[in-house]
This record gives sequence, C-alpha cells and structure tokens, in this order.
Amino acid sequence: MAKAKNILFIMFDQLRWDYLSCYGHPHLHTPHIDALAAQGVRFSRSYIQSPICGSSRMSTYTGRYVHSHGATTNAVPLKVGEMTLGDHLRPLGMGTWLVGKTHMRADADGMARLGLAPDSIIGVRVAECGFDVFERDDGMLPEGPDGSYDPEGARTYNEWLREKGYESDNPWHDFANSGLDEDGNVLSGWFLKNASEPANIDEPDSETPYLTGRGIEFIEQTQEPWLCHLSCIKPHWPYIVPEPYASMYGPEHLLPPIRGENERGGHPIFSAFQDSIVGKAFSRDDVRQAVLPAYMGLIKQVDDQMGRLFGWLKDTGRMDDTMIVLTSDHGDFLGDHWLGEKTFFHDSSTKVPLIIYDPSPEADATRGMVCDALVESIDLAPTFVETAGGEVPDHILEGQSLLPILHGKAQDTDRQYVFCEYDYGPSGIGHKLHSDIRKSQMFMIASKKWKLIHFESGDRPMLFDLENDPQELNDLGESNAHAEVIAGLYDAMFEWARRPSQRTTLSEQQLIAMRTSSRTRGIVLGVYDEDEYPEDLTVKYRNRKARPFSTLVRDD
Repeated sequence: MAKAKNILFIMFDQLRWDYLSCYGHPHLHTPHIDALAAQGVRFSRSYIQSPICGSSRMSTYTGRYVHSHGATTNAVPLKVGEMTLGDHLRPLGMGTWLVGKTHMRADADGMARLGLAPDSIIGVRVAECGFDVFERDDGMLPEGPDGSYDPEGARTYNEWLREKGYESDNPWHDFANSGLDEDGNVLSGWFLKNASEPANIDEPDSETPYLTGRGIEFIEQTQEPWLCHLSCIKPHWPYIVPEPYASMYGPEHLLPPIRGENERGGHPIFSAFQDSIVGKAFSRDDVRQAVLPAYMGLIKQVDDQMGRLFGWLKDTGRMDDTMIVLTSDHGDFLGDHWLGEKTFFHDSSTKVPLIIYDPSPEADATRGMVCDALVESIDLAPTFVETAGGEVPDHILEGQSLLPILHGKAQDTDRQYVFCEYDYGPSGIGHKLHSDIRKSQMFMIASKKWKLIHFESGDRPMLFDLENDPQELNDLGESNAHAEVIAGLYDAMFEWARRPSQRTTLSEQQLIAMRTSSRTRGIVLGVYDEDEYPEDLTVKYRNRKARPFSTLVRDD
C-alpha cells in the first residue's frame, strides 16, 4: 500500500446509520460496505450539522457550522466568499470534482455584485460549491402547476434515458421513480402506496448504477491527483426501486418503529413536526409496510454498486493510492418518534454512518477499528486538507482532522460536544406555527451522555439522557431534577455561539504577530521620553534636523 494521493468521497442521501449490517441491522446485509469498514475505521458517533440536505452539505463542503456559513435550509444560497473543498485542495495540487448531487443554490446576487460571470471558470466554481463538475445530478425533477422544483434536476440522466429508449418528457419520474400497472398507467413514486411496486426501469439503468458508472468514468479519464465527490441520490425518496430489489424484503424484515405514546402531544414544536403530512403518514403501519421494503431495497442496491466500484478500484490498482470516505448527509425517521423525513434532532436523523479507508501504511494499525469519538461532518474538510499535504487553516475550518485517529496517534477528538442546527422558518412547519422568521431556529448540543434541543421561539428545551435512554423516548426538558444539567449544556452552547467564527481573513498566527508589528512600523503611543523606549524602534525619530518653518521660502 502507498500513501493516499487521491480521495474518493462518497455521500449517500438520507441513508440511516443503523441500516447497514456493519452498524447492526439484523436483516439488511451490506457485505461490500462492511468490507470497506473492515479495511478502515468505522465511526459510531458521527453527527451532521443540519438535518436537511442543503445545509448539511454546505457544512460538509465548507468545514463550517451552519451558524457560520449561513445557508440555513434548502434553497438558501451559500454566500459568495465562503471557501469550500476546492478552494482548499486545488492550491495543494488536488483537483476537486463532482459526480452527483450537492443541493447547492448559488448566490446569484452576490456573484453579480462582484462581477463574477456565471460562465467563467471561477464563476462556475462559485456556483457549483467549489467543485469542477464532471456531472451534477441533484436527482430531483418533480413537477407541479407552477413548474419544476429544480428545472436542472436529472437533466443529463434524463437525456441518457431517452437515448436508451425511455420515451417520456420526464423519464426520471415515469420510469426510474414510478411503477406501471397492467394497462400502462404510471404509478407515481410520489404516492407512498406505490412504494411496493417495482420501478419500471431496467435495474442497470436506474439512478444508483448510473451515477456509480459515471464515477468510474471520471476516475478512468483523470491523471492529476483528485478528490472525486461521488454523491449518490438514493435511498432518498421517492421510495421506489426496480427488481430484483423490490421483492427482497417483506414484513418479517422490518424493524419496529422507535416511539412511545408518551411522545405525543407534549412539546408544541415537536408536536407540529409530528402533525405534519409526512409525520402523520409515517405514523401509520400501512405506510411503513409499503415504504420500508423499498428503502431497504434501495440500500441493498447501493451496497451492490459499492461492490462493483470497489472491485473496479482493486482491479485497476486504485485502492492502493485512494482514500475512500463513505457517509450520508442525514438519516430518515421512517416513523420513529411519530416522524417522517429528517428535520428533527433524534439520532435517527442526525447520526450518520462514517467509514474511512486510508491505504497508507500509517493506517495499518487501525484497520477494522470502531471509533466512538464524537465526530462531526465538518471534520472531513480538514482531514482532506491534511491528506493532500496541507496545513489545516483552523481559523476557517471549524472541524478537526481525523488523520490522527486513522493513523493510531489518537483515540478521540478534542471536543466534548457536537452541534446541529435547523431553520424551520421557510418551511411548512413555520407556516403552520405562524412563527417569527427570526425566531424559527432550533439548535442541538449533544455529548456522549446528554442531548439538549434549544428552540429560539422561547419554548422550553428538550433533554435526553443518552446513556439511560439511548432511544430518546423520554423528554426530561421539564424535569426540575435536571435543571443543573440543562444549565450546564446551555453554558456550553453559549460558549460555542460566542466563538469568532466569522474572523476568517487572517490566521491566529497572523493575529498574534499583529500584537507587536506596529512597534516596528513607527507607532509610538504613550511614550513620554525617548529614553523610555528602545532606541532601535525610534531610530527614525532621533537625531533629525529641520529648519524653522519661518525661514522656508514659499510661493505664498
């Protein structure tokens, strides 16, 4: 094995941490991902920074908390000026390429203000979250009476499907994400009852094999050291999968939901999420029985495609010089806690799989290790910088490099807490609650022992004892016996909120140097007598001669 010169950064969308067999799922066997874990380090406490696609990804790509980069929910642009992976890695000689999804919304107003042409190299990079694009596919082309959610969604994939004979104005929907009845009627994957139908597409033509193949094509044609962000769309909804995966799992393979009757009707904001359309849907047994087999089938397909990819890397010798990082942008409640989707803070949503394989000899001692350190998604950016041979700019990147753990030089990170944020103001929840847009933010702080959820709305916090209640079923937010715990967690959250996260233009070393730099540049402030100050610092002010101004010859 040689030192990693390339990085294959694989991210799945909405993949729960506990729906892989290496993380303990008893029925969903994922041998190829498990094999990667056996060659690398599997992290058991990896947390995202926001339980929604766009914000979570912006934190991963910038190495900064949501509170710092400001893209607080989907469709909120990442402001011009935020450095991303490409900005950090290209100066180190590592190309930074995208194959798949980012959910990036470009700051078009900011680009126009600065005169960045969208079709220039720098303009494209700014608009594409810092990546050079081999193929962007955010994987979504829903259509409504007011048009498409994302007109660019699945664009190249749809063209490719049409070339293969899938005749439709939107084959992404009509074939890849829908079934078909015996009369030729499209059974839309948007309706959960159709999740049990097989997608009307030849399995090799479905989304996960397609993007896996595109990732292989990118690696085949590149020569320079590279980071390839292979960002797969599934198992994100629509929950529908082609055969043979559609028939692999049945009721006997479904895990019961993690929920209790005591969770209903309590906290007003938590209740609003439970009472949403998707929350009510996934509280129904018939919905879970339709959706979960499809979700599991999508993950099984993901694992098979990882077997295809890892096998190709091994056959071509790329496993010997490529770091592989496998993770997800968030989880999926699937009915846990009477919730669907992901936009709350239980582990079903905020905890994600993270597996890192490093081919370098320094990592030999940790192969197959399971690490229970508190890890955040923002740790990946500094890990990549250090892998590429750079010095981590810790005044910009707020995470911690994981290389010391991968190389057996450390067993833990330096942190005591992880943080997660969500802004429900622009969402249907905000509309339902008539919430103040400036007070619709939620924050999570968690240690290995406790998890606190703060609501900027002024509602009381929620608290969970993760040691004695790992399923997070008993909210202790109103418990007087835990008032001291709550106060301590708030103190830690306030300390985190006060960090100088926006001071990114100068490093700490440069700021320290500024303490004395003015002394050598002529600033002499508060000195009464020149003999009280070092002569070498005032040499420009000593032994100087000048004529009285009255003797000067002037035109006036």
